[in-house]
Amino acid sequence: MASSTQVADATAKQDKITAPYGSWKSPITADVVSGASKRLGGIAVDDHGHLFWVESRPSESGRAVLVREADKPGEEPTDITPKEFAVRTTAQEYGGGAFTISGDTVIYSNYKDQRLYKQSIKSKDSSPVPLTPDYGGPVVSYADGVFDLRFNRFVTVMEDRRVSSTNSTTTIVAVGLSDKSIQEPKVLVSGNDFYAFPRIDPKGERIAWIEWGHPNMPWDKTELWVGYISENGDVHNRICVAGCDPTLVESPTEPKWSSKGELFFITDRKSGFWNLYKWIESVNEVQAIYSLDAEFSTPLWVFGINSYELIQNNEGKNLIACSYRQNGRSFLGILDDVQSSLSLLDIPFTDINHITSWNHCLYVEGASAVHPSSVAKVNLDEYGSKVVDFKIIWSSSPDSLKYKSYFSLPELIEFPTEVPGQNAYAYFYPPSNPIYQASQEEKPPLLLKSHGGPTSETRGILNLSIQYWTSRGWAFVDVNYGGSTGYGREYRERLLNKWGIVDVNDCCSCGKFLVDNGKVDRERLCITGGSAGGYTTLAALAFKETFKAGASLYGVADLSMLRAETHKFESHYIDNLVGTEEDYFERSPINFVDRFSCPIILFQGLEDKVVPPDQARKIYLALKKKGLPVALVEYEGEQHGFRKAENIKFTLEQQMLFFARLVGRFTVADEIDPIRIDNLD
Repeated sequence: MASSTQVADATAKQDKITAPYGSWKSPITADVVSGASKRLGGIAVDDHGHLFWVESRPSESGRAVLVREADKPGEEPTDITPKEFAVRTTAQEYGGGAFTISGDTVIYSNYKDQRLYKQSIKSKDSSPVPLTPDYGGPVVSYADGVFDLRFNRFVTVMEDRRVSSTNSTTTIVAVGLSDKSIQEPKVLVSGNDFYAFPRIDPKGERIAWIEWGHPNMPWDKTELWVGYISENGDVHNRICVAGCDPTLVESPTEPKWSSKGELFFITDRKSGFWNLYKWIESVNEVQAIYSLDAEFSTPLWVFGINSYELIQNNEGKNLIACSYRQNGRSFLGILDDVQSSLSLLDIPFTDINHITSWNHCLYVEGASAVHPSSVAKVNLDEYGSKVVDFKIIWSSSPDSLKYKSYFSLPELIEFPTEVPGQNAYAYFYPPSNPIYQASQEEKPPLLLKSHGGPTSETRGILNLSIQYWTSRGWAFVDVNYGGSTGYGREYRERLLNKWGIVDVNDCCSCGKFLVDNGKVDRERLCITGGSAGGYTTLAALAFKETFKAGASLYGVADLSMLRAETHKFESHYIDNLVGTEEDYFERSPINFVDRFSCPIILFQGLEDKVVPPDQARKIYLALKKKGLPVALVEYEGEQHGFRKAENIKFTLEQQMLFFARLVGRFTVADEIDPIRIDNLD
């Protein structure tokens, strides 16, 4: 006999409206998506336990605002930065680490002029005071700074583009905090190509930092150094703690001093996974705290990563609150470094980005399949081993839960690649709508997304821009192709010299895997991606015949042009990923427009310095000349990634309509004004 659940499912299906996949109506509109995508730009806690965060608001053209949590439940949070200011640094183009709080003072980078400003957080009417010189434009940027109380100064990474915008000089500098006249920052550490994580010990006597040089990226090979600070504030007697042993390949990251002056950090020596270590200063050796085939940190694309915190429980015991990624999800745990034991904390987040702490509680930046990007306050018991309370303080999309009945939950899939014995990973989202169903004979169209980076990772969390597709009857798959992070160094290095091959093959293999398993329609496979994902999209469409249409968002068409025009941080990255001059030519879609055989829509910001607009124009003109259906959308005032609500909305709607018109076999339920498609309209 049928169970009551089976009967209920059958009844629910009979009550649904039968309509073609892709044509379903959904309340998750492009307006909802674009309005929901507030971004978090860092969190911090002041000495009184107040939480602060930076949020970027699409409704204000992406302006990044420093906000303080409400004093009482029901009250509104308070904006700290005045309306004419935005808290964002362009250091290394991707920024991060744009503000720091100590006592009642915040220091932050202002987006428009890139100068550092000091402001009181006690009074909401206080005005920002500039700390760094005015160079006549945003040509010098700062990031990842810390207060140095011993010398009343602010120690920070400085990127100077005054001489060259493509070959900037990066140093660690000290900026004076006295109220006298503004001085030139004092250089403390220099000589290498890149620096991050300047961290000063509690007594102000030692400084730790991470540095690396071309051709390495910070996940390839870095060095952790400690310098001793003299009576006049200079750095001398430097010691290399990790990364200088020629027999070891490692990329140390996230140095942090304990209240007792011990130095902790994360590195991926030997195991190939980023694990926690401690420096034994007396013999200059490092000691593993806990070993696990899991990633306790993430690639340093942006400054200010904070994956662990040093905390104390009521017994005065030192513990490490940490997050790590394993098998496609995040975990939050407490490490006892004396006993080398790890206990997991049970919270609803399956994805964690940053954590910070204050008095027996953690503030965790995270998400899950039903929680959008959020910040939660996690109260711990007196031993620091169990969660007593979990409360969301900030949400990128507070209204998203009203659409819960429409949510498609991600399924982590592992699929075979073209290399025998090697598998790759993806999150598959089936079509989901409580009101509609398709006929049993029909398979859904698939939109496959290739993430940017490419040394990055897509995560199985609530993203309304994915639910926009699935609630209309599309299947969606988000691929972590070989070269992605989160699975250790060996998986990450599958892409070395193979960009445009491994990523493309894995995306095609994933699409075929879903077809072979009866999940999607072979004739309606579409691909999309931004930045490096846009390159994978274009390469898949030029060199393979798996997909029937594609959308490239600020994607790379010409690898040689990208290398010639890209900023310093990534100027050698592409060499590591591509290889020889012949490879550059052979893997650039622009050189093989004759191989394109399906429709493409391109979206591009006109102020993009990472992938300049010429790339999109070049591919557009070539495809137009070839006679393929093609459209190009250009946005004034947008950089690498779209921040304005109206542009986020337009991009989503036009992709949907483009695919519906060209491969869909359905009519979109939403009223969307079509743009002109060359060689079709």
